[in-house]
Amino acid sequence: MPLDLSADVVTLTHQLVDIESVSHHEQEIADAVEAALRALPHLTVTRRGHTLVARTELGRGERVVIAGHLDTVPLNDNLPSRLEGGILHGLGTCDMKGGDAVMLKLAADLTEPDRDLTFIFYEAEEVDSVHNGLRKLTESDPGLLEADFAILMEPSNAAVEAGCQGTMRVDVRTTGERSHSARSWKGVNAIHQAAPILARLNDYVARQPVIDGLEYHEGLNATGIRGGVAGNVIPDECVVEVNFRFAPDRSEQDAEAFVRDFFEGYEVTVTDMAAGAMPGLDRPAAKAFVEAVGGRVAPKFGWTDVAQFTKLGVPAVNFGPGDPMFAHKQDEHVPVEHIERCERVLRAWLGDGGVQA
Repeated sequence: MPLDLSADVVTLTHQLVDIESVSHHEQEIADAVEAALRALPHLTVTRRGHTLVARTELGRGERVVIAGHLDTVPLNDNLPSRLEGGILHGLGTCDMKGGDAVMLKLAADLTEPDRDLTFIFYEAEEVDSVHNGLRKLTESDPGLLEADFAILMEPSNAAVEAGCQGTMRVDVRTTGERSHSARSWKGVNAIHQAAPILARLNDYVARQPVIDGLEYHEGLNATGIRGGVAGNVIPDECVVEVNFRFAPDRSEQDAEAFVRDFFEGYEVTVTDMAAGAMPGLDRPAAKAFVEAVGGRVAPKFGWTDVAQFTKLGVPAVNFGPGDPMFAHKQDEHVPVEHIERCERVLRAWLGDGGVQA
């Protein structure tokens, strides 16, 4: 069924949510979004895989990118969507088809915005970054992402969350010597050897730097442990999986150096790393947006694709409907008021430079 861009933004959210689009299966929703965008003569539309870019070309003095992903995590008996008491329930309502609906509505209605606009609807955000449609665009078509400012419609309780923390996963390994468990003194138990690693983690004191007036909170935690050979064998290897969430003033190199120093004396293997994003609130375009939405801004404690824009030198914030605590949950939902507020704020800011938050 084609998307109806003349419908209100909540109805449009319904329509998007009810198009199943689990990661790697975005063709149907991408086709629907593409058809809707290509029917708008004021936009130039480019498609790469299941990622769509729609741009105005009005020659304005400033360009703003607004981006949102089309995919969801797997179903959990939470489709089709339903509206109850001002709350829209269903897979993707919060993360992040409410934001996608706002983007589509703005793309359709704002034919003469104060700033040139780029709308990006991208695939595969919920899976490994190698598949991420926005990341692929930064490599294949970086010119399509050029802008003075970017807004990522990730759920943020319809308020501004600036920047994001970096994330790093490492394996911290201990080794021992196998022996029969009946003669355990003949071997060295690698699992027991991991006790000091856990003690260090338990004693860790989180760094809480203030950046652009926002207080971030780092975290270093064991997220898994694996080891063991058989029920009657003393294990010769144990691996503690550790996740480090680091503030955006640390580079990836700084984060790795800190972790290796923290676990000095142990073998450390980096298994995944993504840099954070500085808030960039000192940039004129970012200042103007924050002022327009009432000056309220909080730090982003998770990692989001604002980091993709930071790599390109574009300041970016998260601003979208929904409480991120309900993303990926079976009872995922979004307040209607959040969707409507995000549309109202962005429409006013992009249309006439003012807003009633």
